[in-house]
Amino acid sequence: MINILRRKPADQSPRRLTLNILRHNPADPASVPQLQAYEIEEAEGMTLFIALNEIRATQDPSLQFDFVCRAGICGSCAMLIDGRPSLACRTLTRDLGKSITLAPLPFFELIGDLSVNTGKWMRGTSERLQTWIHNQTPISLNTLEERMEPELAEAIYELDRCIECGCCIAGCGTAQMREKFVGAVGLNKIARFRLDPRDNRSDDDFYELIGDDEGVFGCMSLLGCHDVCPKQLPLQTQIAYLRRKMAVIGFE
Repeated sequence: MINILRRKPADQSPRRLTLNILRHNPADPASVPQLQAYEIEEAEGMTLFIALNEIRATQDPSLQFDFVCRAGICGSCAMLIDGRPSLACRTLTRDLGKSITLAPLPFFELIGDLSVNTGKWMRGTSERLQTWIHNQTPISLNTLEERMEPELAEAIYELDRCIECGCCIAGCGTAQMREKFVGAVGLNKIARFRLDPRDNRSDDDFYELIGDDEGVFGCMSLLGCHDVCPKQLPLQTQIAYLRRKMAVIGFE
């Protein structure tokens, strides 16, 4: 049997990694933002999630960071990894240098260290954009939905894969200048509900939600959101389509 597992040569010792983590507790008036260095021994297949848990378990139980699924589904462990928004649970230490710098996502409310409150912003944006199906048709438990073509269902599912990790907002130049900008995650939600035949809203209704500088016309087309999305959603395509569609509606 061929062993397909990658093994280190017998004479190659594990790397010693230095994680430089930005520490700050905004609830403590005496807390000052500062980088704190932790050293650990790299293990085969180690992710930053594993490394952070090892540090918290063996060196510093006060270290704050978030995680839930460990599988790139919940988006909780998003942070700046060497200056780039990404998920700690999907980032292998072997793909990084021996010295790694970690910081919390910008833009969002800081809870402490690497932990930010993305949920508060995401919920507010969802309420503002009314991201639920608007349908005035009375339904009952015996009501059957109309059949949806597989191609359309797949297109909706593609946009529904957003995990609301906040990476797109952290990588967005416009969001850093406009606090109320809905960002790629908000525009992606609008694109998703425009496709859904169960939603009775008109194009004019959607224009009222995103047809201004806080919506699709605020995007500077830097497309940092597209570059850092861990789910590789077609954000560039959706933003371009929405901008063209909203521009036509605005001139009618």
